[in-house]
Amino acid sequence: MSIENAIIVVNKTRLELLIERFNTKAQAKFYIEHAGGDFSDYEREHSNFKRSLEKVQKIVGNELKQKVVERKFLPNFIFSEKDIAVVVGQDGLVANTAKYVNGLPILAINPDTDRFDGVLLPFDTQNFEYGLHGAIEERAIFKKVTMAEAQLSDGQKLLAFNDFFIGPSSHVSARYKIEHKGKSENHSSSGLIVSTGAGSTGWLSSLINMSNGIVSTFNKGQKGLRMSMDWEDNKLVFIVREPFRSKYSQTDLTAGLITDKNYLKLESLMPSNGVIFSDGIESDFLQFNSGAIVRIGIADQKAMIIQNG
Repeated sequence: MSIENAIIVVNKTRLELLIERFNTKAQAKFYIEHAGGDFSDYEREHSNFKRSLEKVQKIVGNELKQKVVERKFLPNFIFSEKDIAVVVGQDGLVANTAKYVNGLPILAINPDTDRFDGVLLPFDTQNFEYGLHGAIEERAIFKKVTMAEAQLSDGQKLLAFNDFFIGPSSHVSARYKIEHKGKSENHSSSGLIVSTGAGSTGWLSSLINMSNGIVSTFNKGQKGLRMSMDWEDNKLVFIVREPFRSKYSQTDLTAGLITDKNYLKLESLMPSNGVIFSDGIESDFLQFNSGAIVRIGIADQKAMIIQNG
């Protein structure tokens, strides 16, 4: 189906957020400079972003109808099959957009290449027109990124581009029953993460680094764990954080692979404050309290990120 509309997804700049907090730019400047900060850096970042956004809007407007949508409105925004998502922002904005676009093409643009690494941003304001025309003319090359899906027994669903966190919303122990590959245990831990290939260099890698650091300190000579996952790999990894062994809780089932044939099942044993959130966005979550059962597996939907060449 031909593309007719561009939905340009943005986040507010740090300067805009400061002005919201302090009501005026002058008050924001006073606060930052009084604390010893460089307010001009906020201004430069804001100006660079606005120039980039204006350029994107001008070029996209020559080809398609367009609408600018802030990230916070994505969970309730209804995309159509004739849309393309044009993300102008940092890498995290691409990850969060992918969960809500129902497999539509994503054109990811780095608005400030001197400031942002752009691992998930194949284009900048100088070359994104190539990707735009490729999508319109149906000749674009895509990276099809595997995502994770959490589905509660009541039908509620949530997708993750990088990872899920399942556990308590505060610093208390998570209580749940875990089932994987025919085995089950009761757990008391600080929660679990489930990582995709795209997220494997983030939160998952920090847990592996922690484990390797402990092993190298107390069991010298043992080789550390290394894990390599491609974004397109049809598998997920789960790791239980800080599992506690007691008369009630066990610690044998603390990590594993989730595949098409082996999903992860969790039953909450927490009366309150249990949550499931994805990609670090705690405000967009599923409640996971006593009686809730969640099945976590590979999502049918892929993130379709347009590539440069």
